[in-house]
Amino acid sequence: MKLFLTLLLSIVCLCSLMAQDKHVFSLGKSDFLLDGKPFQIISGEMHPARIPREYWQHRIRMAKAMGCNTIAVYVFWNYLESSPGNFDFTTGNRDIAAFIRLCKQEGMWVLLRPGPYVCAEWDWGGLPLYLLKIPDIKIRCMDPRYMSAVRRYVTRLSKEVTPLQCDRGGPILMVQVENEYGSYANDRAYVETLRKLWLQQGITVPFYTADGPTAFMLEAGSLDSCAIGLDSGGGDADFAQAFKHNPNVPAFSSETYPGWLTHWKEPWQKPDTAGILREVTYLLTHKRSFNLYVAHGGTNFGFTAGANAFTPVQFQPDVTSYDYDAPVSEQGQATSKYYALRRLISQYVSYKIPEPPAPVPTMEIPPVTLQPFTSVWDHLPPARKAPQPLPMEYFGQNAGLILYRTRLIGHKSGSLTITEPHDYALVFLDGKLIDTVFRDGGKWTVQLPKTDVKDPVLEILVEGMGHINFAQYMIDRKGITDRVTLNGMTLMNWDIFCLPLDEGYMRSLRMGKTGNGSSSGASGGAFAGGGDATGDGKAGEANAGGAGVKQGIFFKGDFELTETADTYIDMSSFKKGVVWVNGHNLGRYWYVGPQQHLYCPASWLKKGRNEVIVLDLHRQEAATVRGVRTLE
Repeated sequence: MKLFLTLLLSIVCLCSLMAQDKHVFSLGKSDFLLDGKPFQIISGEMHPARIPREYWQHRIRMAKAMGCNTIAVYVFWNYLESSPGNFDFTTGNRDIAAFIRLCKQEGMWVLLRPGPYVCAEWDWGGLPLYLLKIPDIKIRCMDPRYMSAVRRYVTRLSKEVTPLQCDRGGPILMVQVENEYGSYANDRAYVETLRKLWLQQGITVPFYTADGPTAFMLEAGSLDSCAIGLDSGGGDADFAQAFKHNPNVPAFSSETYPGWLTHWKEPWQKPDTAGILREVTYLLTHKRSFNLYVAHGGTNFGFTAGANAFTPVQFQPDVTSYDYDAPVSEQGQATSKYYALRRLISQYVSYKIPEPPAPVPTMEIPPVTLQPFTSVWDHLPPARKAPQPLPMEYFGQNAGLILYRTRLIGHKSGSLTITEPHDYALVFLDGKLIDTVFRDGGKWTVQLPKTDVKDPVLEILVEGMGHINFAQYMIDRKGITDRVTLNGMTLMNWDIFCLPLDEGYMRSLRMGKTGNGSSSGASGGAFAGGGDATGDGKAGEANAGGAGVKQGIFFKGDFELTETADTYIDMSSFKKGVVWVNGHNLGRYWYVGPQQHLYCPASWLKKGRNEVIVLDLHRQEAATVRGVRTLE
């Protein structure tokens, strides 16, 4: 009886505590209201999918110590639902509810940004890639096939987040409807349908939309019942535009940019600190709520980086790092920008800002020689046959490589045109690399030399480099998306080999013909001249050596550690490819830059023996990697 009474008392106390912790967040005419009083949101955005789970708390504390009272959280749908109905909210850093509860534990509010589309420089803007298997799919609209998937997602995600709303004792203040829809389309019925779906699934906190501060974007993307987010709102004119559109709801800067994204072949984007300080000073002085996009970026591990394209022939893939030149670096370090913002915010807020947590340790790792041990050619699956090339998504593949093979009948040499290569193709004739084609710029033709072989074998190995995540060209399948012609003749009868480079494929790797521990071909620095069809004037990447295994080689090496800490794997001795450490995919590297160092968190290392595997699309000889302390 005594035990029963004790248990009953504990339950009563817990219920009483939860009731006391419930809050009402509402939209005034010009202010956000928390329990009826004006509340200024000072938010720092970060994405749990881009941060190793063991560092979630550290990154939240870093934002709090910069002066933030809120964390904005993007949810990436395709990171949670890999195939229709197959959701994962538990493994690795996918437990969205746990991240939100951690924000609550650290005394932070949450702005939830669940999409379904989010942009975020994330692969396909977070949309599930299985939709691309539907040849005529239309996205971000009322296409019933798209909306069926959306309803499934909203229903499932709601189970995770509805108990965490502030009116139920959680930290979620607001939920965003879609993302920057006014930059994409004008189907207001679609946006309103999304809002109603969330309502039906139990969302009771207010909603907001986020659009650029222009009349046409606000008209197409906002809803009268939602707060107006401005991407970004940094001055009187921006907020005047929001007020003109809807004077009955508060507006705030839903994305204020302390940094910016970086594509391959660009220098690191580093906006000056003076600009962000000027904007934040305006927002603080005028008591405007705002969200720093991003306070901490993290990493596009694996194949999660997206891409941009603003013309039909443009393609700008994002680098693996999502450092973003944010106040908190990719590895979690406070930057000078961080301390400048901390000093500024501290002058305007009434609450005490805590000291930043201790930095996460870093380490160097001495050079490790990686030897070739097998190749993609040693691990080809059974061929799929098709009259013409088909993209990888039609076979249920979302990332990695895809190989196309045919015999040349009729024309045997001349102008070979790939329409369209998505995204980076290596062209082989009878086993010799002839040239490479990069999708950007529309220069998709290479010259096939004459051959004495009666029916020469043409092979095209294509790497997907991230699905477009913004604007009008998002229907972006990978591989060869139309056809291949030789002197205008369409080439038919293809064998197609799917090489997803996923966990299952990597576990299947065995020593191949390449794995003799010595050089497997010409020098990695020996390339034929004449350009690589990328239009950038660089030297070509065709192999100039003699006999040897074709490009597309896996390298492997081991190293011993007596302690672990964060590090960056320096890939400057390699050309282009992907890196795995102890089975974890760190992401892509490419000699064109700017990124040569790939972030490896301490939790992916271990005391004792560690294994590095590299797939390089051009290098053929052994080379070294090492661990360094910084991204640059």
